[in-house]
Amino acid sequence: MSQADLDSLVPEVARSNRRDFLKTAVGSAFALAVLPVAAETITTDTQGLDAGETLLDVPDIKMPVYYAKPAGKTHLPTIVVVSEIFGVHQHIADICRRFAKLGYLAVAPELFARAGDPQSLGTIAEIQSQIVAKTPDEQVMRDIDATLKWALANGGDEKRIAITGFCWGGRVAWLYDAHNPNVKAAVAWYGRIVGDRSPDFPRQPIDIAGKLHGPLLGLYGGKDQGIPVTSVEQAREALARGDAASRASRLKIFPNSGHAFFADYRSSYVEADAKEGWTLALDWLHKHGVA
Repeated sequence: MSQADLDSLVPEVARSNRRDFLKTAVGSAFALAVLPVAAETITTDTQGLDAGETLLDVPDIKMPVYYAKPAGKTHLPTIVVVSEIFGVHQHIADICRRFAKLGYLAVAPELFARAGDPQSLGTIAEIQSQIVAKTPDEQVMRDIDATLKWALANGGDEKRIAITGFCWGGRVAWLYDAHNPNVKAAVAWYGRIVGDRSPDFPRQPIDIAGKLHGPLLGLYGGKDQGIPVTSVEQAREALARGDAASRASRLKIFPNSGHAFFADYRSSYVEADAKEGWTLALDWLHKHGVA
């Protein structure tokens, strides 16, 4: 992965002006990568929910998965929430609870579990070289398959499956939409669209944009220095030439936002655009039958 690819994973301000956050389960690298907790940080309680962590048997390991769903309910619309490069931390878990409060079964797999413990890492470069670079796309697809299998056996509805992802997870949302024919809708938040290819990372979203199974909503910041607007426009053109789901997809650019504008725990958070994006995402899922 090139430096440009790496730079797209974190906002410019985090690369140039790191300060201490709080130590979380994901460790010091996450603490170093973000700015102090913003006043806008959203915390969603578990009242009325069944929420927690489970361990899934996948090749080589037991993979942690955070889940949240309405207590005592079944046949629930199911959404996979894919994290940034920092893994499944409080913000990602909170997003799962937000979905659960709206009636979803939300699951967030720790897709970096095999590569190592981010608690032992102190820089973004170390996360990239020791974790992200050692987490091949094919493995990620299989692990999400396993996560969905668990979800469907624990209250999920196989006819209402969606995926959403943030930053690194935004890219994964594109790829998984093209991978799984049962995906009804996807929402990608500022995931990189173009980039280097290698045996472990053979395709980028631009390569599969015309072959999606469920319509995808992409939400991007016009000031994102790692994901230029030109690449979003490239993807828009590729979608227009694609199959029915691709042609039904939509990409929105928020001109006043940069990277990670939805991340309410960072100074990159843009409240108005985050709220609009969340509303658009929920409307998108509803429109395409995942609600």
